[in-house]
Amino acid sequence: MRSAHAFIPVTIALSDGREVALSPIHPGDASDERLFVNALSQVSRYRRFHFGLRELSPEQSRAMADVDQHHHVAFVARPVGGSAIVADARYVMRADSADAEFAIAIADAWQGAGLGRELLTRLAVQARRHGVQRLFGDVLWGNNAMIQLARHLGATLRRIPGDATVVRVEFDLAAASKDARVALSSASALNS
Repeated sequence: MRSAHAFIPVTIALSDGREVALSPIHPGDASDERLFVNALSQVSRYRRFHFGLRELSPEQSRAMADVDQHHHVAFVARPVGGSAIVADARYVMRADSADAEFAIAIADAWQGAGLGRELLTRLAVQARRHGVQRLFGDVLWGNNAMIQLARHLGATLRRIPGDATVVRVEFDLAAASKDARVALSSASALNS
């Protein structure tokens, strides 16, 4: 029986006409996750991990694929009719609060077609369902596309004292569920 808060697999049509299927990641996806991360350009890997990761080890890929789907929620996108992962979106709840940190990675050839917006709004919906009140992520200042997307979706951007390389992007999900004007609140109908 599926939990009331389980992520329901869904097919998404992108702005360029391509379609992707989103589904929860599972331990059997470890090798596909490793191939996905290792195929990212150096710039995309740096934007995701914030350091010069050359490749994901088998141990790292197993850890990224073996999540509980409650405190650590992750889903992947694959082209409809294909098996390769083209995007990964996830959040991890902090143990001491109702906050969760998110991260998104999209294969270079799949960027710019609206997939980031779909992933972020669906992460927010899932986070809200799991009781997350604040969803946040650290974005490199040079990642203009992600910063603009976050602004468009109603995020607050904050400087991190002592770190000039990243900006903290924050979504107040508790306020978003009360304020219909917040862009992410319109995503609440997604995946219901």
